Amino acid sequence: MERLGFVPRTEGPLAERIRPTELDEVVGQEGLLGPRGALRALIERGIEVPLLFWGPPGTGKTTIGRIIAGMTEARFVHLSAALTGVKEVRRALEASRLRYTRLGKRDLLFLDEIHRFNRAQQDVLLPFLEEGSILFIGATTENPSFALNAALISRCQIFPFDSLDERSIEGVIKRALVDPRGLAGRFELTEDARDAIVSLSDGDARRALTILELASAIASGRLIDGSLIKAAVQRKGLRYDRAGDEHYNLISAFHKSIRNSDPDAALYWLARMIEGGEDPRYIARRLIRIASEDVGLADPRGLEQAIAAWRAVEAIGMPEGDLALAQAAVYLATAPKSNAIYTGMDQAVRDVREDPAAEVPLHLRNAPTGLMKKIDYGKGYKYAHDFPEGIAPMECLPPSLSSRRYFRPTGRGYERDIAARLDKWRKIIAEREGDEGPA
Repeated sequence: MERLGFVPRTEGPLAERIRPTELDEVVGQEGLLGPRGALRALIERGIEVPLLFWGPPGTGKTTIGRIIAGMTEARFVHLSAALTGVKEVRRALEASRLRYTRLGKRDLLFLDEIHRFNRAQQDVLLPFLEEGSILFIGATTENPSFALNAALISRCQIFPFDSLDERSIEGVIKRALVDPRGLAGRFELTEDARDAIVSLSDGDARRALTILELASAIASGRLIDGSLIKAAVQRKGLRYDRAGDEHYNLISAFHKSIRNSDPDAALYWLARMIEGGEDPRYIARRLIRIASEDVGLADPRGLEQAIAAWRAVEAIGMPEGDLALAQAAVYLATAPKSNAIYTGMDQAVRDVREDPAAEVPLHLRNAPTGLMKKIDYGKGYKYAHDFPEGIAPMECLPPSLSSRRYFRPTGRGYERDIAARLDKWRKIIAEREGDEGPA
């Protein structure tokens, strides 16, 4: 969508009609837009550096982008990575470059949901940002450190946006009720109606205005009360807050379903997260964790499946990557399970924290110099390949932890073979106890 600067709308959704056209009209984000706000100062000086706006939905990212376009007399080109492919973005960039070359006027490209592009797709922006043929603002609800590639981050100034507090949402509602472009004084809100809208909005101004508009559409008179708000909001959308409790509840259900070898539940919770807008890369990272924590060496291919799913999501993005996640989830759910790696590592970490400076045995120390050899570094080391079965009768833990067992394989899957192999090796070592062997 292309628009010259910012043109207020007199039709369409309420949230669009009353969208602020000046910085002083923006509600919230005082830390960025207040008298000493860094973003305000940058805007007033004239923006040259590309920007990244990071924050929850409905916090003013697009609005401020449009205001900046109006202040700089730039054509506002609004694209969404969720709806637009790389080819369309490249065409828009090349058109803006041509316009800049011919007319000396830059467009402002506002790329919403930029995190929906994988790291390779994000590279399309780099040459245009480098040459400065466009003004650029990327908007994301995801942490840029995880969602965006380092080359893009290094070229942009990042500004974090906060969810709107209750007072800010109340201010948005009050303005919508009186603004001539909004409801123009035709309705009044009871206190319980206002509280209900604030609660349901979750700090999202757009959601608050949508609820208010729905209620006004079904109101039979001038007064809007709490019961009317409930009637307007017949069905809340999928309850999924990526920064709140539901995020942790669903990922917990997903993880525990796989741990309990339930592929059907694993697919259900996976679908809930994907449909709720969870970052697929977060799901892929959790699958990698599950592969080691709950499957482990009972089936070493589980980790391969999880990493393959992560790579697939990085390479092709969504929605195509959903089946790769599903494949890995089902594989892990149906694989033999072992937490031996998890418990072994946990015990080793506890021992390290209790005695962080346990001495490395002299026979295991490196001895690259004559002095080190003189003080017995490396003395008594036994080269494993010089012994039958490749096992030397030699303690490799610090003396204070001698004979400690961290890895205790189960009898499930491939770990059954590992357990048998370790038992055999330990018997060999026991038989050679006291035998110095070849040095």
